[in-house]
Amino acid sequence: RYLTVAHLSRASDIIRTIRDPEKPNTLEELEVVTENCVEVQEIGEDEYLVIIRFTPTVPHCSLATLIGLCLRIKLQRCLPFRHKLEIYISEGTHSTEEDINKQINDKERVAAAMENPNLREIVEQCVTEPD
Repeated sequence: RYLTVAHLSRASDIIRTIRDPEKPNTLEELEVVTENCVEVQEIGEDEYLVIIRFTPTVPHCSLATLIGLCLRIKLQRCLPFRHKLEIYISEGTHSTEEDINKQINDKERVAAAMENPNLREIVEQCVTEPD
């Protein structure tokens, strides 16, 4: 069970430095993500379910889908253990949370989004660690 705690802090550390697409701040500084927004469950031998619940800064945030995409891409790249990833908007914090939740948890839609060069560039800028 101790592993899960380590996995939790690892996932938190990975997402805390993602930058907001519009502001110079990180998602942690804007309180879009906090340590409490990460949940890790063991689902098999050496495999974990990582659940992220993030809170957009405003209920009509037009960048919520993009933020979800950044969270997914960075975690997929950086988590050092086998995992399944579920990313959600915190309940009641966005006007179209159901649609966005579907979008950011749909493999095909995520893949299509990352094939868009403009979108990919924005995601890269948000997830790349500052030097």
